[in-house]
Amino acid sequence: MLSLDMQFQRGNFNLEANFALDNPVTGLFGASGSGKSTLLSLIAGLTNPNKGWLKLSDKILFHSAKKINIAPDKRNIGVVFQDNQLFPHLPVNKNLLYGYKRIKKKQRRFGMQEIVDLLEIEHLLKKRPYQLSGGEKQRISLGRTLLASPRFLLLDEPLAALDQSLKEQILSFLKRVKDELEIPMIYISHSMDEILHLTDQLVVINNGHIIGTGHFMDVLGENGTQDFTSMMGLENIFRATIISNDLASGLTIANLFGNRIFLPLSKKYVIGKQSYISVRSSEIAIAKQHIEHISIQNQIKGKIFHFIPNDTGITVYIDIGGPLIVNITRKAFVDLELRENDEVHCLIKVQSFSCFGKILDR
Repeated sequence: MLSLDMQFQRGNFNLEANFALDNPVTGLFGASGSGKSTLLSLIAGLTNPNKGWLKLSDKILFHSAKKINIAPDKRNIGVVFQDNQLFPHLPVNKNLLYGYKRIKKKQRRFGMQEIVDLLEIEHLLKKRPYQLSGGEKQRISLGRTLLASPRFLLLDEPLAALDQSLKEQILSFLKRVKDELEIPMIYISHSMDEILHLTDQLVVINNGHIIGTGHFMDVLGENGTQDFTSMMGLENIFRATIISNDLASGLTIANLFGNRIFLPLSKKYVIGKQSYISVRSSEIAIAKQHIEHISIQNQIKGKIFHFIPNDTGITVYIDIGGPLIVNITRKAFVDLELRENDEVHCLIKVQSFSCFGKILDR
């Protein structure tokens, strides 16, 4: 278990964090500049808090009042950065063994061949970093970190510089690390899609403050996170059951609260399983009746149960079997003469839906 209560200030930026983690993987989620990497640096010991404490299991790593500050290389915490930081003058095999050779034999939890097989990097061992692709470099960086036998892993947006196909490749290896090596980790990202490939447990940070911890749907549904979820485009997150993948039409068909909806065709969807999907509130239109001869594939019937003005228009809450949040202009609200209890149709383009993949087995 990792637990902490720390405060840090640099210039005008203030960070306050207080939480305890006991999950195999926890996602640290927030916008760019929210304090994710700063918090990682504090946990790893690369930056010192102004005050507070940090514990890994029963070992105190930092305690300002007790004047305890364990050096980064003594914390048993491995870090994988966005820029892989491989040694350019060393071949892959020597990069991998850099930390391994610096720990005592009795402290080594994994052997070289075990990690090589896990990450499928046997064919890369004699190459040098400049000969590797971005995805290969990240696998080597991960392997080097694992061979240092950490008790906890921190992954700081390790896929940010990779294209989508490489992201999916590295995520599959991270899932193997999670399942086979059972090293607890924090995965830091501003991409909910990446996080949900590994875990549905979140710590959400915004402007240096922890605004929620727990299951991501609970955290993002809390009243105090409304401004944040709107900024990140995560106002509407649902569990939809996948019915079929229609290759002819290029659509995935799903059930959402008893409504038949159309989603972008994706290999992430598993027929018969539930998947997380989302749609931005600004990507939804409202009509007073069903519209014929229109390219928008999804017209979901619902009833308005609440509305409130916001800075740019009106936020309308619609019951479609569950709550759907829609943002429209004041003019549209007035022109449609919308009232509470009005029945409306919610128009959503297929491509407006984002897919977060199959719900993880617990």
